Amino acid sequence: MITRTLRDIQSMVDGRGLADEFLDIMVRGVSTDTRTLQKGNLYIPLKGAKFNGHAFVQDALDKGASAVLWSETEGNPPEGVPAIIVDDTLRALQRLAHRYRNQLSAKVIGITGSNGKTTTKDIVAALLATTYKVQKTEGNLNNHIGVPLTLLHLEEDVEMAVVEMGMSNFGEIELLSNIAEPDAAIITNIGEAHLQELGSREGIAQAKLEILSGLKKNGLFVYYGDEPLLASRVSSLPLPEHVLTFGQGNENDYYPESVELRASGMAFTIRQAPNRSFFLPILGKHHVYNALAAIAVARFFDVSWENVQEALSQLHVTRMRMEVIETKKGWTIINDAYNASPTSMKAALQLLQELTGYKKKIAVLGDMLELGDREVEFHREIGAMLRPEIADYVFTYGELARHIALAARPFFPDGRVNAYEDKRALAKDLLAVVSSKDVILLKASRGMKLEELLYDLQ
Repeated sequence: MITRTLRDIQSMVDGRGLADEFLDIMVRGVSTDTRTLQKGNLYIPLKGAKFNGHAFVQDALDKGASAVLWSETEGNPPEGVPAIIVDDTLRALQRLAHRYRNQLSAKVIGITGSNGKTTTKDIVAALLATTYKVQKTEGNLNNHIGVPLTLLHLEEDVEMAVVEMGMSNFGEIELLSNIAEPDAAIITNIGEAHLQELGSREGIAQAKLEILSGLKKNGLFVYYGDEPLLASRVSSLPLPEHVLTFGQGNENDYYPESVELRASGMAFTIRQAPNRSFFLPILGKHHVYNALAAIAVARFFDVSWENVQEALSQLHVTRMRMEVIETKKGWTIINDAYNASPTSMKAALQLLQELTGYKKKIAVLGDMLELGDREVEFHREIGAMLRPEIADYVFTYGELARHIALAARPFFPDGRVNAYEDKRALAKDLLAVVSSKDVILLKASRGMKLEELLYDLQ
């Protein structure tokens, strides 16, 4: 993590006002939250609609903060405190991260997309870690605050930094890209998340392509070539020296020549590595495409095919993304409850349909959030595609997911599709039908906390 004197920090944030007696104090790491602050951190108080971190400056110092930043709009900092005055503490955090990033020799890989960002981040990091010292975004630190914190957490000797970039509106990915200045960038796909803010899938494509803004000119751009909204725009944009596509179609640079669904993951082959088969211990064909994007980056940075093959086979991804749980009661749970959009919901249901060897298949589906004016229509579309060959039973949770149940009921025998707004009632009825050798899919947006059902199901 960043380790600098306050003299250095003041220069890096374009700050002022630090007393001479404090110039040589050493800072190790930064914090924006006194609840998780570590001794020696620089405390950066941020302001929000309902909070002001400046009110916790003394608490930060009491917990061992070495110094604080102080916004000039807050008046004078407390007397005798090692404080650096800045124009705005958020902008200062972002400046500090950008300048620290440029002091490191590390290569940065930026990843964005409507679905699959975190899984792709995990795969890229695993492949690169076979050859380099790697750090990656932890948790959901992927926004205008999280990305700077991720960069400032990098060790001085890290060789590869894999940085997830999220957004909810125009201009946000551009900001993150300019802060991180990636050497390689991936757009996983264009889905429907954030339609509420961006208005259309065209708008989402435009926003995701902002990742090109800070991409190094001699860098690598990898994108989902099967998406016309990307393919049609890329040719008119300023591009780096290296551009690769991935997807299902053989017009892409990376595409699967064969894909085999196995009990514990996906096996696939690609033309770039003849006579090799790759195994990914995650269920779902869409994750093969995530792996292809990761392979493109790994090979660009000279990771050997042997290391690619081994790292994929031993992959561990962030929880609640196609997480397979074998219960003591004899049934299998596929926990994919971290996030959901129409695109990822359809992919999960396709996987459920393709699974074999189970007595019954049960889909537990929750609300898909942030879909804008068409949210009801999108839920009805999911319901309309459901059939008994996909799932024997369908349970929905949430006000929006009720529309999935309403659209699906005509295609199922009575009693096989049920809607709930009470998790305990859902769990009770689900336990009444599930038995050994069944499989249960949990899929919903993160805000629905559908994983809470695991307490009853395991």
